[in-house]
Amino acid sequence: MSLSDRPLSVPMPTLATTVDGLKLRNPFVIASGPPGTNASVISRAFREGWGAVVAKTVSLDASKIINVSPRYAKLHASGGEVVGWENIELISDRALDIWIDEFKRIKDAAPDCVLIASIMEEYRREAWVELVGRCEAAGVDAFELNFSCPHGLPERRMGSAMGEDPELLEEVAGWVRAATALPVWAKLTPNVTRIEEPARAALRAGCNGVSAINTIRSIMGVNLDTLRPEPTVEGHSTPGGYSSRAVKPIALRMNAEIAQLIRSEFPRASLSGIGGIEAGADAAEFILLGANTVQVCTGVMKHGYGLVGRLRDELLGFMERHGFESIDQFRGHSLQYLTSHSDLVRRQAARKARQAATDAAWTADNVIEQAAALARE
Repeated sequence: MSLSDRPLSVPMPTLATTVDGLKLRNPFVIASGPPGTNASVISRAFREGWGAVVAKTVSLDASKIINVSPRYAKLHASGGEVVGWENIELISDRALDIWIDEFKRIKDAAPDCVLIASIMEEYRREAWVELVGRCEAAGVDAFELNFSCPHGLPERRMGSAMGEDPELLEEVAGWVRAATALPVWAKLTPNVTRIEEPARAALRAGCNGVSAINTIRSIMGVNLDTLRPEPTVEGHSTPGGYSSRAVKPIALRMNAEIAQLIRSEFPRASLSGIGGIEAGADAAEFILLGANTVQVCTGVMKHGYGLVGRLRDELLGFMERHGFESIDQFRGHSLQYLTSHSDLVRRQAARKARQAATDAAWTADNVIEQAAALARE
């Protein structure tokens, strides 16, 4: 049954959701990166119908941010589809004063749209507090703390250099929490052994939620003609962040681990899922494993801002098929089916024992009755 065929007495499913007090028209969020690089593209995203936008990460002194070119590399499947994407792009190289003006203009033009400032700074409390204060005064609705950029500026203890250290992350997140009453999410790096540790640190510090995952530290490949790794800049390269569809299985696993932590220790916290989302089915999987919202970056770079229309239609179609009327009705539903390997062994052994007992009970005299009983089951 399609949405147009639904009886009038049956409520229509809705994608509208409220997360940490933020009212989103749908759970689809532009992730921090090139698709949120200035006011023009952010406004375009809102016009297309995205639920929220996380702007490209800003810092106090953009003069220290110097990007190179080329800075992207792609992995193609045998059919030509781009399934992996590496980037060595840094945070925004535009002056904070420009961003502050643009934040104000974006919110003046679209006051009901949810604009989230992504921020990153060095290990200095006064720097984080100043950055928070200036962005909040410009009218942003929430903050996402970039503890996860996997390349660039590690010498300044920024990005994943900070996010890989739960103690440091917790301290900095605490500075931000004390400086604002707005919702705060911590964006986590996957380049750790156990994602629960930085997630726990962020939530313990008072963050309302976490976003995961950022890109995976990688080298896309080596050009076998030039013998140089890619992307190649002046004959050299550096490890970058890997994204697109190929990372989704890793992102789903880490989202599930964070969601289980949230359920057991921080039941009021939220989770924004990221990693290879390019279809409504992808979004449904993240939400089934506990995500409140889903973020898209590389997908927009591959398919454009109009992608959100297909994402909405496909997710609504999934909800219609299963009779779900809201995101909350199926969020986290699939977590109950995750268990340990030893439990899988126990469950399978129990099933085989039941089957063996059933097979041994068969007799020639009552085969008809036994077959009928099995049919009823």
